[in-house]
Amino acid sequence: MTETTSTGMPRIGDTAPDFRAVTTHGELTFSEWQNKSWVILFSHPADFTPVCSTELTEFAKRSSEFTAKGTKLIGLSIDSIHSHLAWRENLKQILDADIDYPLIADIDMQVSKKYGMLHEATSTTATVRAVFVIDPKRVVRALVYYPMSVGRNVDEILRLLTALQTTDQNACATPVNWKPGEKVIVPPPKNVNDVKERESHKEYERYDFYLNKKSL
Repeated sequence: MTETTSTGMPRIGDTAPDFRAVTTHGELTFSEWQNKSWVILFSHPADFTPVCSTELTEFAKRSSEFTAKGTKLIGLSIDSIHSHLAWRENLKQILDADIDYPLIADIDMQVSKKYGMLHEATSTTATVRAVFVIDPKRVVRALVYYPMSVGRNVDEILRLLTALQTTDQNACATPVNWKPGEKVIVPPPKNVNDVKERESHKEYERYDFYLNKKSL
């Protein structure tokens, strides 16, 4: 695992940069707050904007699904803590959603810069819609960037998280469009003995020596 620079973008396999920040849940140090949980860290361009409002409320309404997977949510934008608190109250009133996860008030852009959330060609004062999936060892396992005009798909973020946890727990991979309950892919053979050995697994759905599926 490698640490990223203060201006670089964390890549898959890098250690997620640590930080201390003011949030709607008080000041926190990321590594201490994470406390060996999975984390979905996501940024939004600005408070009191329409697309962001729909995203934050959807995350809030489905937060129990993430909690069930041992995962914490944390949001971020380059807005003040006062703006975050006011927006949070507004969303409770107009969309009936209680934002129960912390929102980082990254007014000095320090966290945004560490995570490569500022794309200058788009804006120098607003973050793009970034999503980082971080495992309990604080390793970045996946990252997705969306433009400011397109809202995220929470179903897909949950699917991605579930797939990562499934492959970790079962030493497998997942095929295209995989969903929980469907067959997974057996890792490809590494030598001739592996090729011969897998021929004895009658429970495998076999397509060829390198492509086999199995039920969990």
